[in-house]
Amino acid sequence: HVQLVESGGGSVQAGGSLRLTCVASISAYSMACMGWFRQAPGKEREGVGVIYTGGGTAVYADSVKGRFTISTDNARNTLYLQMNSLKPEDSAMYYCAADYPPCVGVGDWPVDLGYWGQGTQVTVS
Repeated sequence: HVQLVESGGGSVQAGGSLRLTCVASISAYSMACMGWFRQAPGKEREGVGVIYTGGGTAVYADSVKGRFTISTDNARNTLYLQMNSLKPEDSAMYYCAADYPPCVGVGDWPVDLGYWGQGTQVTVS
């Protein structure tokens, strides 16, 4: 049984903040590759950031560096994406994903790799 459930999306004004949550019902969460991805209408899914829950630092796409922060609460199998200084171009469906090491790069995680949640919508106006 594997399930990832995202929450925390919503509609905010440019410059605002949101925190997304991913509750991951997977084994060995504390040794997992966890990532956040997003997809806007008509565009390909793109990586936002990836973190190794076993102690690695998060790696982010250039478009979100300095604005987004990934963190993990391993005791609760929960991944977070803190999104600050939001821009209209950040509007997308945001997905949580899980895999196991070796972790791939933020831009090298295909949709058929690992496990994915159903997404949570973020709209920035």
